[in-house]
Amino acid sequence: MVTVAAFYRFLALDSPATLRDDLRATFAATDLRGTTLIAPEGINGTMAGSPETIDCLLTFLTARTGLNRSEVKFSTAEDPPFRRLKFKLKREIITFRNATVDPTRPGQYVDPDHWNALLADPEVLLFDTRNTYETAIGTFAGATTPPLDTFSDFSDYVQKNLDPAKHRKVAMFCTGGIRCEKASAYMLQQGFPEVFHLKGGILKYLELVPEAASQWQGACYIFDERVSVDHEDFNR
Repeated sequence: MVTVAAFYRFLALDSPATLRDDLRATFAATDLRGTTLIAPEGINGTMAGSPETIDCLLTFLTARTGLNRSEVKFSTAEDPPFRRLKFKLKREIITFRNATVDPTRPGQYVDPDHWNALLADPEVLLFDTRNTYETAIGTFAGATTPPLDTFSDFSDYVQKNLDPAKHRKVAMFCTGGIRCEKASAYMLQQGFPEVFHLKGGILKYLELVPEAASQWQGACYIFDERVSVDHEDFNR
């Protein structure tokens, strides 16, 4: 059984290249596989390996970036879902076209165990920030699923379809939390008064919320050879 860890953290990195090189030197000879993006705004990765190797990686990232282990999303796979190990430098860890966003000033986090209560509020607009090929196989009950080909289309959709005076409470979610965290910061900048986002994303919700109490419908698309996961992948 392989352990899969998905994580991200927004922070100012003075030398992304140094962090990349140190990660390569530390883990090149291990069984670690997957991709971690490194940019001046932070880190974003999904990595797989033995429990011991994943533990070493998270210890490294905690020391170097302040990554909070409680925010890492864990799942399992029968076989390694990645074939290669990549540490890649990027301009941003999540791309936002046509807008400048400060991701360190996001909306209000909502823990998975409080998410269902928020969804029960009739004044809340529930908003899926993922792409259409992702929402097609699963989403939360009652969610608005805009026709996004890429996350970069998000700002255009908000400008054309949402109004801060009308949509006063917006709750958003994505796979692991990174897209909706940056999207929530953008919406606050645009004047939306109350913006919430699911802490840890769908993956953390599937990990922590019992299936019997879940508001999730279908499967969650993921970017590896498993293609999708559901509650069973977090409760083996």
